[in-house]
Amino acid sequence: DEFLTEQREGRPMGNYAHQERILPATRTQPAWAEVESVWDEAERPLKLLIETTGDLLKILGELTDALPEASDELRGAFSGIYRRLNEIAINLNGLVFEPNPDIIYWVESNPNGRQMSLNAAPLHIGPLMQKHLWHQKEAVIMTSATLTAAGEFEYLRGRLNAEDAYELALGSPFDYEAATLLYVANDIPEPSDRQGHQRAVEQGILNLAKATGGRMLVLFTSYDQLKRTSQAISPLLAKQDIRLYEQGEGASANALLENFRSDGRAVLLGTRAFWEGVDVPGEALSVLVIVKLPFDVPSDPIIAARSETFEDPFNQYALPEAILRFRQGFGRLIRTQSDRGIVAILDRRMLTKRYGRLFIDSLPTCTVKVGALADLPRSAAKWLNL
Repeated sequence: DEFLTEQREGRPMGNYAHQERILPATRTQPAWAEVESVWDEAERPLKLLIETTGDLLKILGELTDALPEASDELRGAFSGIYRRLNEIAINLNGLVFEPNPDIIYWVESNPNGRQMSLNAAPLHIGPLMQKHLWHQKEAVIMTSATLTAAGEFEYLRGRLNAEDAYELALGSPFDYEAATLLYVANDIPEPSDRQGHQRAVEQGILNLAKATGGRMLVLFTSYDQLKRTSQAISPLLAKQDIRLYEQGEGASANALLENFRSDGRAVLLGTRAFWEGVDVPGEALSVLVIVKLPFDVPSDPIIAARSETFEDPFNQYALPEAILRFRQGFGRLIRTQSDRGIVAILDRRMLTKRYGRLFIDSLPTCTVKVGALADLPRSAAKWLNL
């Protein structure tokens, strides 16, 4: 915590977590010497704890015949503790003293409750897939509606070290052209105009919800923007007898979905967890709003580290990742052959940036309409026969 404070030059944290990636240059800073000293002291008792746990595990193994059947659970628990302690020791030593070049290390301090976490993640997941899956099985079949980016399997092949895999892309059983209206607002401020975009998003969601009676899932890329939107539109929706459910208010994702599904006149605001795995068939979910194209935050330690492994980080990494997540989000709407709905995109970069066409081309053939944000409610009501 003292080291992070020094990195901020004593400035308070503000509303966002402070993430500090631990690089070779980080370990040469004078303040890091104190971190090394403290870990040197902590490592000794941790090693002793690991040795003692290992000895206990060995004794439990030797006493197998003398112990009751319930001892299997005890041995399993001790084995898990032993592995976890070893993992902690290896990762902490890597973070402080002896970094593994294939691991990303970072420290994160949360302003809420002053919680801190020390983190380690693989730089490349492909070798792990080879070791634990590809080389262990006679055959592996991977299925998903979102394995391709811009119609190609190459990005996923490269990330998973699955260059030798056979591939097959099958058509959808759904008639998306008849079932889905893709509406792209062409006059909304771009996300770089933070205040202008936010005001337009609030007004757009509010007017659209009034026109459709709710039945809407709104996908955000930022929890901060989700909260600001919720605070602005919640009382206005309540006047229309439309309930607002939002991620992060204490209820689990499953509980939120169940409330939304059974309500009939509701708007659900979600971030990353709701871009995939959400299954609400029927009229309960008739409108899907994507607030921004789902690009990762470049300063995120994992994103920054993996970006450095590409010659063209945006086109080779950031863009394919965003397209895959975009397709996952789009897939929340049409879940059965009888479903019908509208996907509204509140990010004009789909039209103004060269890469925007790749997002549209990655989707099944829909009915596409480009128009003003003010015309969106009327178009949605007409498409849904309201």
